[in-house]
Amino acid sequence: MNDNAITMLPEAGWEGYALLDSGHGRKLERYGRIVVDRPEPQALWAPRLPQTRWHEAQAIFRNASEREDDEGGQWDFQIKNPPETWPVEVEGVTMLTRFMAFRHLGLFPEQRPHWAWMRERINGKPLKVLNLFAYTGAASLIAAKAGAQVTHVDASKKAIQWAKENQAASKIDEKSVRWICEDARKFVQREIRRGNKYDGILLDPPKYGRGADGEVWRFDTDVGPLLKDCATLLSDNASFMILTAYALRLSSVALAHMLADVAPTKGSIDSGELVLVDETATRPLPTSLYARWSA
Repeated sequence: MNDNAITMLPEAGWEGYALLDSGHGRKLERYGRIVVDRPEPQALWAPRLPQTRWHEAQAIFRNASEREDDEGGQWDFQIKNPPETWPVEVEGVTMLTRFMAFRHLGLFPEQRPHWAWMRERINGKPLKVLNLFAYTGAASLIAAKAGAQVTHVDASKKAIQWAKENQAASKIDEKSVRWICEDARKFVQREIRRGNKYDGILLDPPKYGRGADGEVWRFDTDVGPLLKDCATLLSDNASFMILTAYALRLSSVALAHMLADVAPTKGSIDSGELVLVDETATRPLPTSLYARWSA
């Protein structure tokens, strides 16, 4: 099932997104029409572009502390009247990006290879897809656009509302996505009791988080049992399962082994890193680890 090959999945950008440069613990990116300068702990090298290019950033995120795991801070705007939201088109859907208080913008461009891979497997078929820790809904909307019936689960009401705004901006049928605000583990366990099945499952859990009712999530202790439960939800004709982890102190090999423990014996597993490629196409920026199974 698993040949232990480790794959690097590169994302070189598209019309709506570009990694312009990275280095000295930062990355310079363009989201739609806005250029941003954000922290990036993995960028341990020196930038390639001159400082004049970095000074073109319209928004700069300043960390609240020097701790690597501290994503808090604030944006320093270099333009008057920064937009509250602005659109970024990706894989046929419209994502409304915005400046968040924890350096994110509501869209993770390194995930695009997964979205394209998933879309190819749906390919107009009315597959039932479960998206856990689904955040602002890029994967959910792309799956729905491809023809799937999607169940979108996230513990944040604000994130689900944002995802619904993205659905409206994308003009995707409201009936194609079911929105669930709940702890992912509780929802999966309830679906098992109900006997529900899914043809595809996506998991993009955080390192640490809290559920809708204050439930504590820790990746290292909780992802294994959740994966096992998710495998129970796979239908006899299941097509795929994707696990992504932003806890880079782990190994993609470890993720692959966990997925192999629970995935159907048929099919194959690949694992590796999701990376962003800057405009020089010479220095992939590692962002996250992944393992995925396909029939």
